[in-house]
Amino acid sequence: MAITSVYLWCYGIKWAFLRNHDTLQYQTKLLPARQKTIKAMQSEQYNTNSKKVIFFLFALLFTAGLSANAQNIRVAAAANLQPVMEVLQKDFKQKTGISIDAVIGSSGKLVAQISNGAPFDVFLSADMSFPETLFKNGFAKEKPVVYASGSLIICSTQNIGFENWERLLLSARVKKIAVANPAIAPYGKAAEQSLQDKGILDDAKPKIVYGESISQVNTYITTGVADVGFTTQSLVKELGNKTTLYYKVIDPKTYEPIQQGIVILKHGADNPSADKFYRYILSPAAKSIFKAYGYRVQ
Repeated sequence: MAITSVYLWCYGIKWAFLRNHDTLQYQTKLLPARQKTIKAMQSEQYNTNSKKVIFFLFALLFTAGLSANAQNIRVAAAANLQPVMEVLQKDFKQKTGISIDAVIGSSGKLVAQISNGAPFDVFLSADMSFPETLFKNGFAKEKPVVYASGSLIICSTQNIGFENWERLLLSARVKKIAVANPAIAPYGKAAEQSLQDKGILDDAKPKIVYGESISQVNTYITTGVADVGFTTQSLVKELGNKTTLYYKVIDPKTYEPIQQGIVILKHGADNPSADKFYRYILSPAAKSIFKAYGYRVQ
C-alpha cells in the first residue's frame, strides 16, 4: 500500500513534469510565430500611425497654403504712387497681416494689362477715367471712388528759380523738359493742360522729353537728363534728404483736378482680402499717409 502510494506519487510528479515539459515545448514552438504576429501587428500599427501623421501634415500644409494664398493680393498701382505705396503696404500688413504684391506702372498700360486678363485684385489709378472704363467694360466689381487727389509740381535738381516758371521754360537756360506721356499718364496730361493754360505749350514742345510713366520722368529729373520736369509732389517726400530738389507747386486751377480712383477688379471680387485693402485705402489711416506725401484727401 505504501509502495503503491509512493509509486502513484512519483508517477504524478512524472506526469506533471511531462505535461509541463510538453507545454513548454509547445509554447517554445509557438513563440516565433507569436513574435511574428506581434511584429506584424506593431508594423501595421506603425504604418497606420505613420499614414495618419503624413495625412495630417499634408492637410496642414494644404490648409496653410490656401490660407497664404487667400491672404495675398495683387494690386496694380499708378506710377505716381510708387513712393507712398511702400508705406501703405507696410502699414496695411501691420494692421491685417495681409501681404500685397504691388505692380507699378502708368495707368494706361495697367488698364491694357487688366483688359487682357492680368490677374490683379485691386486697381489704384492716377485718375478716374481709366477705372471708369474698366467698370463699363465689366472688369471691375463696382464703380470707382476717389481715394486722393494729386498735386502737380515743376521741379529740378538745380536751383534755377521757379518764381516765373513759364518764362524760365522758354529761356536758353532750360534745354529739356520732362513730361509723362499724356496719353497714358494723367500727370502728363495735367502738365500739358497747365502749359496750354499759360499759352506756352507749342513753344515748349520742342524741349519736351516724354517719359512712359511718372517714374521715368522722376528718373530724368533726378539724374539730370532733363533740366526740369513736371511730376507728383510725392517725389519731394520720397527723396527726403537724399537729393536736393527745388520745386514749385503748379496752380491747380491751370489743369483738371487729378482725382485718383480705386476699384476692386473682377479677379478680386470674391477675395475678402481685396475688400479689406479697398476699405483700408479709404480709411483715415491711409488718408493720413497720402496727405503726408502731398496728396489732397477728403
